[in-house]
Amino acid sequence: MIALLFLGFSAGLPNLLVFSTLNARLADVGVETATIGFFSWLGVTYSIKVLWAPVVDRLRLPILDRLLGKRRSWMLLAQVGIAAGLALMAITDPVVSPEKMALFGLLVAFSSATQDIAIDAYRIEIAPVRLQAALASSYIFGYRVALLVAGAGALYLAEFWSWEVSYQVMMLLVGIGMLTVLVVREPAVNHFAAAADIARRVQEEAAQRAHLPLGLARLAGWFSAAVAGPFVDFFRRYRELALLILLTVAVYRVSDIAMGVMANPFYLNFMEFTKTEVADVTKVFGFFMTIAGSLVGGVLVVHFGVRRILVLGAVMTAATNLLFVWLAMLPPNLITLAVVVSADNLSGGIANVALIAWLSSMTSASFTATQYALFSSLMTLPGKFLGGFSGIVVAGFGYPTFFLLAGVMGIPAILLSLYMLKNGHRLDARAPVTEASETET
Repeated sequence: MIALLFLGFSAGLPNLLVFSTLNARLADVGVETATIGFFSWLGVTYSIKVLWAPVVDRLRLPILDRLLGKRRSWMLLAQVGIAAGLALMAITDPVVSPEKMALFGLLVAFSSATQDIAIDAYRIEIAPVRLQAALASSYIFGYRVALLVAGAGALYLAEFWSWEVSYQVMMLLVGIGMLTVLVVREPAVNHFAAAADIARRVQEEAAQRAHLPLGLARLAGWFSAAVAGPFVDFFRRYRELALLILLTVAVYRVSDIAMGVMANPFYLNFMEFTKTEVADVTKVFGFFMTIAGSLVGGVLVVHFGVRRILVLGAVMTAATNLLFVWLAMLPPNLITLAVVVSADNLSGGIANVALIAWLSSMTSASFTATQYALFSSLMTLPGKFLGGFSGIVVAGFGYPTFFLLAGVMGIPAILLSLYMLKNGHRLDARAPVTEASETET
């Protein structure tokens, strides 16, 4: 649990540094609003990590694998990429060289997404199923602390020193994750080895029936287990519901993510709060409200079932985004800002807990890393893509209209969540055997 606490911190640290904190930096130094919106496309990297998840899950790195093992070697390589990208972002002027800033941000985002894949696999393999909930809780807490550091901490450093110093300090903090990787042990056994069994079976069939050379037979087995296996398993289990499930995952956070792209420019440029005020209210205070929302969401899921709270989270997310329309029409006031941020973070915490619990209930233990990468990729991809156009909407129509549209984008998530609630018995019947009886608890 201690290891996962620090690994969670390592996973959460780079996230905001290529998203909302970067947007605040760009807004603060005078980058155009439309350009800031396009920078949010860096986050798409997290949304397509499923494309290289099979490689991280099964490929052994030369030299590093022998020294550290498969999981730790991938984590360390990813952390080196994160540190290098942050160091380059620290010394780059986004006004003079926005293309370079985007390129270095892409390096951070790609490396961070790769680290997420490796940490998820490590968490699954390092402990038995009965300890996974405890490990996940420790990981999430570390992740949230990192968001506080990379959000409020980075803004404080930028306010009292400079953005260059802020990103240099964040780069040094990547060392926490590196040290953790060097200290912790590599998982001794892959607890979910079904994929390897599939690879061997396909390899044998390819060699016998198709008379393929041994090298091609091995390639066919690897592809089937690493790439095709997780998707075949999911679609075979859920059949006609599979596409609707994936659509629900894809749209559930569209409203929240699209709104978040313009949050810091809204606070700093439109409302004219200082960086310290934004850090105090939206990052520090918002951190505790998000934790409170997560705790409330966990209790509600236990008492009312995950799909009911999934619906509640979708409704609350869309409704609280509409509060920003009200905020944009008022003169700047920290108390009003705190009220809106409280509602937004509470609803976000509840919705996030419900969504993670629901996705976990549908993930097969045989293909956890790749299937969860599929879910988490779809979970953010549409919002990140649409968020790239947020700056154009704000520039053309203003913040109130933008926030209104963000709230309206939450309607499909509400409707699809209601459909999943109505068809709960069908979902339970097709869930992984070991978890089917626990879906609603």
